[in-house]
Amino acid sequence: MRTPRPCGVCGAAGAAKYRCPRCAAAYCSVPCCRTHKVPLCSPAGGAWSVEDILREGEEQDRVPLQKLQLLAEAEELRGLLLNPHLRQLLLTIDQAEDKSSLMKKYMQEPLFVEFADCCLRIVEPPEKENILPE
Repeated sequence: MRTPRPCGVCGAAGAAKYRCPRCAAAYCSVPCCRTHKVPLCSPAGGAWSVEDILREGEEQDRVPLQKLQLLAEAEELRGLLLNPHLRQLLLTIDQAEDKSSLMKKYMQEPLFVEFADCCLRIVEPPEKENILPE
């Protein structure tokens, strides 16, 4: 795992764990995020490419491409995505500025919880217990 970059706001060495979703600037904490957003944030020059995302070694929540492929192939997930209400929820999250708080709100929606649980079961299947045969 690569060492995190310095924070783009406070300059703390090796502390940048997060990226601004709008401009991709690195920062280390909520206070630095808020400081960054007020005067500094402007949209990045272009959309992030797959290569940009793959080069980012700092993100601990990144899902490997093999597991993303499993999501694409999952019939259960495809079935859920046929629901127009779920598709609208996902579109609203994608277009929102504050995706995190909107996702927290939507985690009260049973349909969204079912979708999130389905995704997690695919990318993080439960560990099989060591059960001895009888």
